Amino acid sequence: MKAGEDQLKQWMIGGLSGDAAAHASLLRAIVPLLRVFYQRRCGSQAEFVEDLVQEVLIAVHTRRATYDVSRPFLGWLFAIARYKMIDHFRRNGRTVAMDDIEDVALADDFEASSIARLDVDHLLDTLPAKQAHAIRATHIDGLSVAEAADRAGIGQSDIKVSVHRGIKALAARIRGDA
Repeated sequence: MKAGEDQLKQWMIGGLSGDAAAHASLLRAIVPLLRVFYQRRCGSQAEFVEDLVQEVLIAVHTRRATYDVSRPFLGWLFAIARYKMIDHFRRNGRTVAMDDIEDVALADDFEASSIARLDVDHLLDTLPAKQAHAIRATHIDGLSVAEAADRAGIGQSDIKVSVHRGIKALAARIRGDA
């Protein structure tokens, strides 16, 4: 039987409370999820799948205290899995071809949206507060420049400049320039 988000989260919370059986059940249940996650992404480099699965299991065990019980468990898990994969390929100087990206994107819609949200939040947290608020208001919350300026109590040109500088800084971080 395949465990869903609610069951996995329940086991995670149980493990955090000291229930060793719940923690063991969680670790057993996430192994097949992680294998599928990596098999889809590693393609011809599938020999690394088991290594990556083990790295994530260790990270889930050692970093479980960082899990926020108010957030989805699978989003947290797949964020760890993604970063472990990126770290692994950086260490080994390898890349993964992304064939049929549309099919993967459709199949991993929940996972992708969770990871994207975590990535966006993490990136915006690296910006000065004014720039982060301006980008969130205009590009995430969908406010117009005028609405964002009114909400923040600043001028429209200040919002435009903050958005421009923030996006420029984010682009530099993503490229690895900053």
